[in-house]
Amino acid sequence: MLQAFHKHDPPPHRVKPIPLPIIRHIAATAHASADAALQATADMIILAFFFLLRPGEYTNSTVDAQPFRFCDVALFVGNSKLDPASTTPTALLGATFVTLEFTTQKNGVRGEVIGLGRSGDPICCPVLAAARRLRHLQQHSAPPTTPLASYCSRPPTFAAVAPADVTASLRLASNLLGRQYGFTPNDVSARSLRAAGATALLCADVDPNIIQLLGRWRSDEMLRYLHLQAEPLMKNFAPRMLRGGNYRLHPNHSVPSL
Repeated sequence: MLQAFHKHDPPPHRVKPIPLPIIRHIAATAHASADAALQATADMIILAFFFLLRPGEYTNSTVDAQPFRFCDVALFVGNSKLDPASTTPTALLGATFVTLEFTTQKNGVRGEVIGLGRSGDPICCPVLAAARRLRHLQQHSAPPTTPLASYCSRPPTFAAVAPADVTASLRLASNLLGRQYGFTPNDVSARSLRAAGATALLCADVDPNIIQLLGRWRSDEMLRYLHLQAEPLMKNFAPRMLRGGNYRLHPNHSVPSL
């Protein structure tokens, strides 16, 4: 019973969401390098942000680990599905849509598929991040059951991105840029990316019901991941309250007539 309580959606400490410029900085830095570990970490950060993933879904976590695997990812060009075994690495990067299939992930329906199209950014894009991961695994002959967060820096040995790697990357970038976005490195961890994706959707005026579906929340616990500190979300409320606060109540019998 206690173990079930610990796995409940609300995090024990409410982390702050990561603004997109921090993620862009991490992605640009990693992909300007030749470090396979940094590139894998950056790609999994991008996927976690766009798909609202839990650490156990996108890293090699020792707690509640049910990560997506090579075989759980599908890339498409239009309606045509690409076969990673026969598609060239260059062709993988031409994909226009990516899907993740849920198997044993928490709060996911087995066999359910969730997909996203391109973001329009040359690096910070869920389709391209997935394509880069599949390309890397394909080039190193990884088995289909290999976790998507795996990378091969010393062939033939594979390692995998851990939550600590993600947290370290986020905190390093936050140490450089976090102050201008209103938070410190200690405010963020690998769990921040789920909150970051949800907050970005809310700030983009996406219906909360859609956010709940995308994040696979089965209750209003989703609200614990959303932050009212996000400036685009709150900046227009005061003038809207001035417009909406000028109303008249229908009187009941206790209100004297004029």
